[in-house]
Amino acid sequence: MQVSCPNNVKIYNLSSGKSLPEWLSERKRRSLLKKNVDIRRRIELIQDFDMPGISTCVKVSRDGQYILATGIYKPRVKCFDVKNLSLKFERCFDSEVVAMEILSDDYSKLVFLHCDRSVEFHVAHGKYYRLRVPRFGRDMKYHYPSCDLFVVGDSNQIYRINLERGQLLQPLATEAVSINKCEINPTHHLLVVGTEDGKIQAWDPRTKSKAGSLDCALHCVGESNRLEAVPAITSLKFQGGLTFGVGTSTGQVLLYDIRSSKPFLVKDHMYGLPITNIEFHPRMDMVYSMDSSIVKIWERDNGKLYTSIEAQNDFNDMCVVPNSGMILIANENTKMQSYYIPSLGPAPYWCSFLDNLTEELEELDYETIYDDYKFVTEKELDELGLSHLKGTVLLRAYMHGYFMDIRLYRKARDVMKPFEFEQYKKQRIQQKIQETCGSRVQMQKVPSVNKDLALKLMDDEMNGKKRKKSSSSSLLKDQRFKALFNNPDFQVDMNSEEYALLNPVVSQLDSRSRAKRLKAMNAEEERDEKIEMDREKEDNHDDSSDESFIHDDSSSEDEKPWVKEVRKQYRLIKRKERLSEERDESGNEPKLYEIKENVEFKDAKPVAKKQIKASLGDRLKSQDHNAKASGARGNKEMTFIIEKKGQTDRGKAHVKRHGKEYKHLLRPAGNLYRKKC
Repeated sequence: MQVSCPNNVKIYNLSSGKSLPEWLSERKRRSLLKKNVDIRRRIELIQDFDMPGISTCVKVSRDGQYILATGIYKPRVKCFDVKNLSLKFERCFDSEVVAMEILSDDYSKLVFLHCDRSVEFHVAHGKYYRLRVPRFGRDMKYHYPSCDLFVVGDSNQIYRINLERGQLLQPLATEAVSINKCEINPTHHLLVVGTEDGKIQAWDPRTKSKAGSLDCALHCVGESNRLEAVPAITSLKFQGGLTFGVGTSTGQVLLYDIRSSKPFLVKDHMYGLPITNIEFHPRMDMVYSMDSSIVKIWERDNGKLYTSIEAQNDFNDMCVVPNSGMILIANENTKMQSYYIPSLGPAPYWCSFLDNLTEELEELDYETIYDDYKFVTEKELDELGLSHLKGTVLLRAYMHGYFMDIRLYRKARDVMKPFEFEQYKKQRIQQKIQETCGSRVQMQKVPSVNKDLALKLMDDEMNGKKRKKSSSSSLLKDQRFKALFNNPDFQVDMNSEEYALLNPVVSQLDSRSRAKRLKAMNAEEERDEKIEMDREKEDNHDDSSDESFIHDDSSSEDEKPWVKEVRKQYRLIKRKERLSEERDESGNEPKLYEIKENVEFKDAKPVAKKQIKASLGDRLKSQDHNAKASGARGNKEMTFIIEKKGQTDRGKAHVKRHGKEYKHLLRPAGNLYRKKC
């Protein structure tokens, strides 16, 4: 609920505040109510008091039990039951509603005028009948004594539909080009119509003849010289049997006595917008006049403004709840507006809790009462040297302090603190000096952890490096990353395998960023740099196929220079792993043989041929097999052990290493025994 105070009159906007969706659970609703102040302060006066798009018309039934509203889109009508403060029913139409009339005391008999020249009748269970009028309609009113429904529109005729006989009667012809509004006086049942050319014509429904005519445009032109066209009549409203109000398309409200041809009061909204509604307060001499931007409430006798309600969205229709200070407004928004003005009347009986609520808010809102006073505590009162005023009329005790006149407070402060302005002046000078010193070059201390990263960030900051999302140099100033340069646990290990594999990628990204900064270089320097980069690529070219984790099928990856660097680092890591494994198996350092230059290995082939021609014994001796020969002459035996194929020293070490790895997974079988039968 939002409270405004235009012209010192409190107006409570009951429709303001955030609304909660229906699909939220109760637990979620309670949690949102605790967190969000706007949701906690909102008042949902009537449930689902809204439209899908905009609302066009709103009315209250004569018994005050139901509120009916029309809107779009899809065109529809909603009926709200004020006893339950909820929606009673909703019906949709084929076209938009221009005007609506409630024929009965409740919702059981309704009639709607549509924009497609159709008039639709509804009863309690739904649509009852539909007919069409010859011209497009703009307004309609129902005459209870004769059961005639008068429809006016884009024609000079007033169409009559008799609901007792159920037929169209002969229309009433006027001299106007078209008619915008019609109204029936509740006392003497005089029919009054407002025309497009700024005239009012009165008709007697009993004799079906014109009773009189009145030219309102003449008085509007006389009151304002800025009018360029003839103002049309856009709204009509009666108060009692003699007074009626006329609203024009130029934003003026004219109040007439039917016994006089001149208005006794002309009220200009000063907005130049058509007056869409006029209402009279039954007990107070107040007039409600509305255009699309504001609702003004003013005194009927002198036109003095009482208060006003400004529109956040354009207003379409207004309805004043009888015998109350509540106003319902249809506007160009999904949520229909409801305002409560306690000074114009009490709350309706179906929401009487608003009176108690507004009284509590007025008690809490003491700031508006003590605008000319200053609240001071005991300590501030002692500092000002005004403790001797306790108990006098100059101090009013309130809670833990006192209210005092703001003029007395300022005088006492000037006396007790005469040099306060000088202190303020010195502070401003000091701030200016700090601002100028901040532009000078300042030495930054290099942190002890991750020095290389800190120096890189400082270099980026000095060179004015900027990124799209955020600057990397802010890491040094951000308290969230403070431990990155203070805690040794975050030290980057440059000897780790992860860093070795990631470093080529990072360096390549840095080179790309440098290339962006060097775009302003001349053409010769760019050409020289490109030639040097091509030479480096040729020098680092390597066709090794040891890196099994990178797919060679993709030609796009081979073109990236950082791929070769990653492959090179991967080969070095694998070589270190093999050397460490051999060292663990033998316990000694592996033997490294130096390959001398200008050495050819052509002698290997003849050796192989000699071994083929050699005897079995010689070949076994050359391969270090334990061969034993026995016997004499023709009976000779030779025994030797042949190693299994593939069981080399490297293979044995491999099997031994895997045996150690899986040894802890084997379960001993020593505790198993055969059960005796």
